[in-house]
Amino acid sequence: MGNNNTVETIMGAIVVVVAAAFLYFAYTNTSSGSLGGYELTAKMPRVDGLATGTDVRLSGIKIGAVSALTLDPKTYLVTLHMNIRDDIQIPDDSSLLVTSSGLLGGSYLSISPGGSNTMIKPGGAITNVQGSVDLMGLVGRFIGGGNGQQQAGQQGGQPKPAGGR
Repeated sequence: MGNNNTVETIMGAIVVVVAAAFLYFAYTNTSSGSLGGYELTAKMPRVDGLATGTDVRLSGIKIGAVSALTLDPKTYLVTLHMNIRDDIQIPDDSSLLVTSSGLLGGSYLSISPGGSNTMIKPGGAITNVQGSVDLMGLVGRFIGGGNGQQQAGQQGGQPKPAGGR
């Protein structure tokens, strides 16, 4: 009986160590931990699919995360607040785009670096932005045959004659 308890104790310890390693890995590779770094902002008309914690990527590599989203009640533009790693400098002519990882993938912010030698200072803003595209709306238009102006029984905006000719 004593041998059986030893095996169970060892197996339990292994399970606890593996679970702790998994939790450490998950904590260090998600946005739940503080990224530190510096803040940049951007104003966009649409930010569909973005939320606090969304990745900010430069050339496909995660360099930060969205820290806050606020709506300007006068202009109805969304102000994005992003934390960027301290070791990353962004040229001031860079552009920011809301993109997705695929049809079913999540959205993220993609920074396309510019060619300027002047870098955006901490607390600065990226001004060259492109908001999100309503992907499902585009797919719906494609499946529906364009912009919906041509309905069944109509050609070129004119109703078909009753005889079908």
